[in-house]
Amino acid sequence: MPIPPLVSVCMTTYNHASYLAEAIEGVLAQQTAFDVELVIGEDCSTDDTRAVCEAYVAKYPDRIRLVTSAKNVGWRANYRRTFEACRGKYVAYCDGDDWWCDPQKLQLQVDLMESDPACGMCYTGADEYHQISGLLKPDPDHHYTRFEDMLLGISVPNCTTLARRELIASYYADIRPEEHPEWRTDDWPMWLWFSVHSQIRFIDRITAVHRRVEGSVSHAGTYRNRIAFRNSVMGISLWFDERYTASRHRFRIHRRRSRVNLWILSLNGTFGEFLGTWWDDVRQTPRLLLCPEGVIFLTKKVLNRIKNRHS
Repeated sequence: MPIPPLVSVCMTTYNHASYLAEAIEGVLAQQTAFDVELVIGEDCSTDDTRAVCEAYVAKYPDRIRLVTSAKNVGWRANYRRTFEACRGKYVAYCDGDDWWCDPQKLQLQVDLMESDPACGMCYTGADEYHQISGLLKPDPDHHYTRFEDMLLGISVPNCTTLARRELIASYYADIRPEEHPEWRTDDWPMWLWFSVHSQIRFIDRITAVHRRVEGSVSHAGTYRNRIAFRNSVMGISLWFDERYTASRHRFRIHRRRSRVNLWILSLNGTFGEFLGTWWDDVRQTPRLLLCPEGVIFLTKKVLNRIKNRHS
């Protein structure tokens, strides 16, 4: 029986024909002292993504494996089946529309993980490429590793992570994310669970580029979809806060959700939407009435309307 590679790269893809080659080449360019396999989960794309996958598998049959099916299974099931096909001690994630820009990425991360058995997952910085505008934004300057900080905002770019396979398997067995259809992402709960059950470490180095594509799950184009996604991930935080800290951070999470949603509505939507959201937040969490965000963002919305009228 062949010895499994030390690292498996889990790459899910759907309608990424224009981007996938760049993602694959970033993996193939890795310079490592160990074997790496790339496992691609293709979910019956409607463009030429399947053809791109098959061409690379034919060219690199010893390095790339394809996981697919006759019917679309959806993003969550595709992530799960692709992970389960990974054989390495460590699993790195990189979606088919992102790419790695540092050929030393995996070697750097494996060296850290091998030297620190308590570390369950490590991640690096990533720049953001906005597909529509062509703008490349630098990596944010905040990177969290503690559960209490991550409840308010995950700062882990999925495309930079490397985790122990056994830890990921334990997450799936314990949390069973397929039982939470209201969760619009599997990243957020996974990283929160890791931060409770192991150590997370951040490496201060840019190794990847996260492509922001309008209409994706986490970057939905309309402001209403962005609010819905924000409500979903904050709901995940509330669930984990209740499970692990007896809801000690509940108010902080509600305040964070309200602040972000009111900021979005100060720039978009009607006054009715803004006031309705604010009132719903206050009814749910009365302490929010004492926070200044509502008045601040309402004032901002009024000033924006005056400015737009004059322009």
